[in-house]
Amino acid sequence: MSRPDLGHPQPSGAVLNGMSVDVEDWFQVGAFEHVIGRGEWDGLDRRVEANCDRVLALFDEAGVKATFFTLGWVAEKHSAMMRRIAAQGHEIASHGWDHKRVFAMGEAAFAEDIARARAVLEDTSGSAVTGYRAPSFSIDARTPWAHEVLARHGYTYSSSVAPIVHDHYGWREAPRFAFRPVAGSPLVEVPVTTVELAGRRMAAGGGGFFRLLPYALSHWAVDRVNRHDGRPAAFYFHPWEVDPDQPRRTDAPLRSRLRHYTNLSVMAPKLRKLLGAFQWGRMDAVVAAEAARLDAEQVAA
Repeated sequence: MSRPDLGHPQPSGAVLNGMSVDVEDWFQVGAFEHVIGRGEWDGLDRRVEANCDRVLALFDEAGVKATFFTLGWVAEKHSAMMRRIAAQGHEIASHGWDHKRVFAMGEAAFAEDIARARAVLEDTSGSAVTGYRAPSFSIDARTPWAHEVLARHGYTYSSSVAPIVHDHYGWREAPRFAFRPVAGSPLVEVPVTTVELAGRRMAAGGGGFFRLLPYALSHWAVDRVNRHDGRPAAFYFHPWEVDPDQPRRTDAPLRSRLRHYTNLSVMAPKLRKLLGAFQWGRMDAVVAAEAARLDAEQVAA
């Protein structure tokens, strides 16, 4: 197989890709969960609102509407921010209450978590919440009940699966693209994007992959998913990733610090480039198209 062309970006206009933001503050990330306890959160410098305003400006500049998967904890403390996001035409979706991983909760606790978060998100934003993303993509083979709980609570879609092997998460056996995880339910799961090349599957949906590696690789990956697979990409990042001036935690493990702090200063310029290179929209718009595709495939079968 020939080497993929990672050269100059070229716009790809045929496929609407899903752009999303996982709204959590710098101290709520999985990389710091063993060094910053939830009991410390109220005393730390909250930077999420200023960072979300930077993100909103990037989207406005590019003419892009996106989905903001937001923690209920954040929404409760930043209601004005939630109203601004919704007023600018972006989708509000749930990221759970306080970033607990799904496989660390039982079924009853998970149901309580998503109900509590949804109530606050809808109250603060004034918009209906029909989408969910698990913290750290933590719906996997250990949580066969999670999609069923989401379906019972009336969610339209989830984007909570990472179909790769990773040291923090991953469900390698899951489909790469949209699927219906609960028989008889319209719930659609849209996994975060991966790309396959020469028998290898690689993360390609944003986050650290986008921030740490050369831009050309991400451009190539999204373009390959659009052109080779004929499917939309599901891309995500975090507000703290556009904040190079955030506090530094020297007590975190070296690997965690490298993952969290590397290339923060280049994230915004790289996002501008990506936003201009492809068609991007809200996750609910992508889900509607993928649901229609799944329905057509079912009829054809």
